[in-house]
Amino acid sequence: MRTTVGIIGAGPAGLLLARLLHNAGIDSVVLESRDRAYVEHRQRAGILEQGTVDVLRAAGAGERMAREGLRHDGIELRFDRRRHRVDFPALTGGRSVMVYAQTEVCKDLIALQLEEGGPLLFEAEALAVEGAESDRPSIRFRHQGREDVLECDYVVGCDGFWGVARTAVPASLSRVFERTYPFGWLGILADVAPSHDELVYARHDRGFALLSMRSPSVSRLYLQVPADTDAGAWSDEEIWDELERRLETADDWALHRGPITQKSVTPMRSYVHEPMRHGRLFLAGDAAHIVPPTGAKGLNLAVGDVVTFARALVHEKETGSAELLDAYSETCLRRVWQAERFSYDMTTMLHRDPDATAFEGRLQLARLDRIGSSRAAETDLAEGYTGFPIG
Repeated sequence: MRTTVGIIGAGPAGLLLARLLHNAGIDSVVLESRDRAYVEHRQRAGILEQGTVDVLRAAGAGERMAREGLRHDGIELRFDRRRHRVDFPALTGGRSVMVYAQTEVCKDLIALQLEEGGPLLFEAEALAVEGAESDRPSIRFRHQGREDVLECDYVVGCDGFWGVARTAVPASLSRVFERTYPFGWLGILADVAPSHDELVYARHDRGFALLSMRSPSVSRLYLQVPADTDAGAWSDEEIWDELERRLETADDWALHRGPITQKSVTPMRSYVHEPMRHGRLFLAGDAAHIVPPTGAKGLNLAVGDVVTFARALVHEKETGSAELLDAYSETCLRRVWQAERFSYDMTTMLHRDPDATAFEGRLQLARLDRIGSSRAAETDLAEGYTGFPIG
């Protein structure tokens, strides 16, 4: 097989890249190790930044999102039983975010790719990226019981942290920066209407809590728990009771309870691999960086990466200049590190470190008080949450 861009991974990054390239008249092949049902149902991120929403619309993948997505113009911070709303449009010149699950983004992009785009091979396991330093890199993969080779001009690894793309970067050239947090998120899906019309981020002495949603009838909620927690060890009643404690306010707000349909524990870590390019291999999304979910940045960073690559390749096609491709890693990493900084700030401000002192607890409250009383501090949060510029 031969193509211009070989894409490993049919998550939102790989699928969106294929769509952007198709719209620019550049051919690609997408290889995905899982089957279609798995890709369309794996629960991941649910918050789309303004820039991600704009990119999906411009790519022709925003029709269902416009009908079913939930635009949010702010978030609520809770601490000491107090409530403070951060108004995004008022602080950012009109920017907002969209609640629209990653599963739905993937469904939309898969449908477009199968109808209009190039080959999308499910259950096609990438085994290795070869010849990244040459003009003809290739991807060795297994599909339908036999090995094959996809020859490319470029390879883009959108295959996540455990994929093969990053391993093709020589260890001698790689620099890794990471932090693992001593806690995780116990997340639930519940068949009950959300208890608030916007996301609620709560700092509590017992630990962090987040009230989110997937639709007007499905709630998504999280509790900070020790990193080694077994989700099955928590009963439904214990989860609701703990959410009620941590989300408590001084007014008459009440938490809506309902049947819990899913429980899982998400680990918390920060990770960056530099560089994000080696020869004609380009890393995107979780293959190059991971952020704790507190800042809702993971999917959005991946979108920024593939938009940056697509723009650079179109620029080369139109001008013959590889200047933007050569700058890919540096361009992406500027945005990545701002997102890492924002996610770290949100995580350390809202979570209870098991080794924290009373002094550090009071500093958390002081940081939240500052956001509640300073327009400058509030604006910094709003700008970070709604998204840093792409490119």
